[in-house]
Amino acid sequence: MSGAVETPAPPAPKPPVSDTAERKKLVAMFGGEYRWPRAENYLNEVLGKLARVSDTPSQPYRVTILNSGAINAFALPSGDLFVTRGLLALANDTAEIAAVMAHEIGHVTARHAFLRAEQEKTAQVITRAATVIQSRHKGEQVETSSALSLAGFSRQQELEADRIGIRAAARAGYDPFGAARFLNSLERASELRDQATGQKSDKPDLLSTHPSTPERISAALGEARQIGAPGIGDAARGAYLAAIDGMTFGDDPKDGAIVGRRFVHPRLGFTFEAPEGFTLENSHSAVLGVANGGAEALRLDSVRAPAGKPLAEYLTSGWIDGLLASTIESGQVNGLSAVFADARAGEWNFRVAVIAYRDDLYRIIFAVKALTPEAQQQFAASFASFRALAPEEVKLSTALRLRVVVAGPKDTEATLEGRMAIDHPAEQFHTLNALGDAGVKPGDSYKIIAN
Repeated sequence: MSGAVETPAPPAPKPPVSDTAERKKLVAMFGGEYRWPRAENYLNEVLGKLARVSDTPSQPYRVTILNSGAINAFALPSGDLFVTRGLLALANDTAEIAAVMAHEIGHVTARHAFLRAEQEKTAQVITRAATVIQSRHKGEQVETSSALSLAGFSRQQELEADRIGIRAAARAGYDPFGAARFLNSLERASELRDQATGQKSDKPDLLSTHPSTPERISAALGEARQIGAPGIGDAARGAYLAAIDGMTFGDDPKDGAIVGRRFVHPRLGFTFEAPEGFTLENSHSAVLGVANGGAEALRLDSVRAPAGKPLAEYLTSGWIDGLLASTIESGQVNGLSAVFADARAGEWNFRVAVIAYRDDLYRIIFAVKALTPEAQQQFAASFASFRALAPEEVKLSTALRLRVVVAGPKDTEATLEGRMAIDHPAEQFHTLNALGDAGVKPGDSYKIIAN
């Protein structure tokens, strides 16, 4: 998918000339560009207003929606802004999304993006585990669960960008309290994610690249109060919700979807389930997971099956280091040919399976410090969960959508939560709609997640 959103023709500035390599890298690592014309057009209008009142109105800007459920936004020194659809789903009105984009513009105008080097932030546990299982002779690159994340700004730079952004949003006519509202929602979303997984996630989001703290929220409120009392400026909730209504939510099914510990890939036609305690993360080319605070890790990926080469021969072809040849055994997984083995490198022990399905070989690798009989049993059960999807399962594996609904006279939090096709519906409904103690009001619009 493709399509960046550019600021309108004059009087808005022309789009920037990007650092093509960095732009392509960002877009690729966050699932590609996401096309949703209503949202693109709306962001285009908001960015045009913000650009005209920024501290550097001649600076060209454009915003691109990234096809990722992570909650993130960032800017390149060129003036390229990026927001994920996960972030758009979390925001509740135009003032909030204007605050996010104005904050990123603030980093550009203050030259923060020039003063820090971009870096790839990797999940250390999976990096350590995966690096030793990839052949150094093959030169294969290891993709980690953190994908790409930009280096965090300093506390001073964050506060400065907040201040610049809040003032710019207010000058553009938006509610300056939108920044604090969004930061509160962001913290709640992070807490909910950590509660669901039982551990801190390495998934790149706005808290990893733009740390949000009570101090920052307090400073945002203080800055807004200097501009005026609550109620000043336009929140434009209805127009914003209309723009994002119907967008994809969570994982994009074309790259597979994670449901709890289960991974389902309708296009490739298979499913796989991780052992109890694993938190999965889907990337463009692999499924990665961690458990027990990082003491265990897994990777599922695929390669094209070499013509005429037996599975056991492929297993010993040099793509994995430390293979223990004496442990190689052939077998089947749900009628599919498979081969299994152990490997050892440094402090890590590995249990490996290669399963032939259609024209590909699926490689499942578990990394653990101690390969105990209990761990072996868990991994064996997980290998056995790999199977072809039935036709009816493929049809049911459709994308989740963000739907905007109007509460009826008899609607309550419970009735709307009951329409959420997602785990932890009550918590997700509260977080997505920033309900607090307000409750549901008939006639108001709310976001739900549905098929």
